[in-house]
Amino acid sequence: MASENPPLSGPSSPPPPPVGQLLPTHTALPPSPPAPTTTSSPATIQKPEPWYKIHLGRGMYLDVKRRLPYYWSDWTDAWDYRVVPATVYMFFANILPALAFSLDMLHKTDGEYGVNETLLASVLGAVVFSLGACQPIVIVGVTGPITVFNYTVYNIMKDSGTYYLGFMCWIGLWSLVFHWILAVTNSCNWLSYVTRFPCDIFGFYVALIYLQKGVQILETLGDGSPFWLSVVVSLLVFCIAYICGEIGTKSTLFKHWIRVFIKDYGTPLTVIFFTGFAYMPRMKDVPLETLPTSIAFMPTVESRGWFVHFWDLPLGHVFLAIPFAILLTVLFWFDHNVSSLIAQGSEYPLRKPAGFHWDLFLLGLTTGISGLLGLPFPNGLIPQAPFHTESLCVTEIVTSSSSSSTNSSTDDNRKPVLKATHVVEQRVSNLAQGLITLIAMTGPLLSVLHLIPQGVLAGLFFIMGFQALEGNGITLKLVYLLQEKRLRPRDSPFRSCPDKKIWLFVGLELLGFAATFAITQTVAAVGFPIFIILLIPVRAMVLPRWLSEQELGVLDGPTASEFTMVSCGGNSFGGKAGGSGNENGQRVRGVLLEGEGDGEETDGEMGGGRRKKRRSEEELAEMGESTGGLDTVGAGVRRRLSRGQHTGDGISRV
Repeated sequence: MASENPPLSGPSSPPPPPVGQLLPTHTALPPSPPAPTTTSSPATIQKPEPWYKIHLGRGMYLDVKRRLPYYWSDWTDAWDYRVVPATVYMFFANILPALAFSLDMLHKTDGEYGVNETLLASVLGAVVFSLGACQPIVIVGVTGPITVFNYTVYNIMKDSGTYYLGFMCWIGLWSLVFHWILAVTNSCNWLSYVTRFPCDIFGFYVALIYLQKGVQILETLGDGSPFWLSVVVSLLVFCIAYICGEIGTKSTLFKHWIRVFIKDYGTPLTVIFFTGFAYMPRMKDVPLETLPTSIAFMPTVESRGWFVHFWDLPLGHVFLAIPFAILLTVLFWFDHNVSSLIAQGSEYPLRKPAGFHWDLFLLGLTTGISGLLGLPFPNGLIPQAPFHTESLCVTEIVTSSSSSSTNSSTDDNRKPVLKATHVVEQRVSNLAQGLITLIAMTGPLLSVLHLIPQGVLAGLFFIMGFQALEGNGITLKLVYLLQEKRLRPRDSPFRSCPDKKIWLFVGLELLGFAATFAITQTVAAVGFPIFIILLIPVRAMVLPRWLSEQELGVLDGPTASEFTMVSCGGNSFGGKAGGSGNENGQRVRGVLLEGEGDGEETDGEMGGGRRKKRRSEEELAEMGESTGGLDTVGAGVRRRLSRGQHTGDGISRV
């Protein structure tokens, strides 16, 4: 149910405008307040320093300095209804895929990693990041890529007779060191070079991994009646969960609060219903495969205990773990930071500052602790992290004109859509879903989880993968290209770019995805993080040779707004051309985060139309920002939409 969020208690956070108050596209903006007397002309502002000039710990210090004043409001702002459905949804969206990934590792590592190890890793990530992170809305847990990494290392080392958990512990400890080195040396400033190009490729890969995992679950369920009933259940879970999402976001059925309820609880209730459906009188005689569980709070291999004897490893294997730790660090640096960027994308009206350097430091801490406890390493989750942000969006109903090539000025073409007014930014929902996961490790709840048919789990993978795929930038461009030309949205920025150039860009994205997917299906899968990280220089150095700056401005752009990117130096590569390729061409107009702009406001998307606080020249210089670079912020920021309709409530529908 849409509800007003309590005013933020942190500094520089004026109250949002009344719900329903929108800034028209062509309305004259109010004059900006007079500039502070301490601010000099842009010519005297210090430019951002080169990436190779390192100030040890500055990024972490500034992250904490910016976020710490909001820490109390991160708890008090949780007094909002949106926290309840967000907690419920994220519990199901996190624990069930984690259980499925644990099955993979259970079979492919001969029981070294199992259900309880995976659940405890999710609890560790949730508790540490909800309590101490600068980006507490980012969901941390066990991902598909780390599952591939874990069993690939096992396959490489099993013939040598190596103590596997001890070897993984040293990988975690070395990776902790490398994470901390990257955090202290402000490596997250390189995120300014991460545009939609690598993010969309990686997001497309993760979405396909989810769909593939759903199919793989069904493939293991035998044949005959159990197999066909599992297939039917998985497809019904997918269809009904998708219909609930469509009703909640685009339908005009029922009252608004009913649609919001269906959107919030449709997927969890679908999982619960079809778990019971499999045990109805006509179905209960069909033996279905369910989720395997273990003894409460005990490791899968009971004889080992929770603390890994990492000192039992030969010295040579200790140093052999270093290259694997480097690959893990590269994977986590990209995967976790991309999860954070997408979860704080420009389509979400966020109000509180981000902190990438500090969170990378915490990620190193959880990686080391996981190694010592013999847990799979947790990191930021895609698509769960952006789904969490979306579930925390407070929305209102507005009317939008049809964007087709037909006449859109009549009332018949005006349709109600949901618009996000603000996000309930707090720490409680992440902490709560983690603590519920901890409770799920008790005997009674493990017995309940054991009742869930694997067909239901396959359906959950299908809906999460499809929703992530539906809002992906690659999918949106393909949909545009496949539309009949005369029916394409009139206000799409893609109209300014020739179709052949769009096909070239999409073809390169699909090539990057295909190469990433292919390498993860081989024994060389352990090295796929290097391939993923190479997508960043490919975008920066190769694509400009084939596409003009204007074309790249339309097809690509920054993942997050300058408001989020302040933690990474305040500038975003690829954001100067003014496009970024959302399907409807709707942009945030001239939002100035800090500095000497003309005080423009957003059209209700970032910061709820608030006027941003100016900063002094000294503070800008301390952050490594330039006022001149911030004057053009609004040109490079966009929202991610789906199907050419302006919903204003996120990447995908949950």
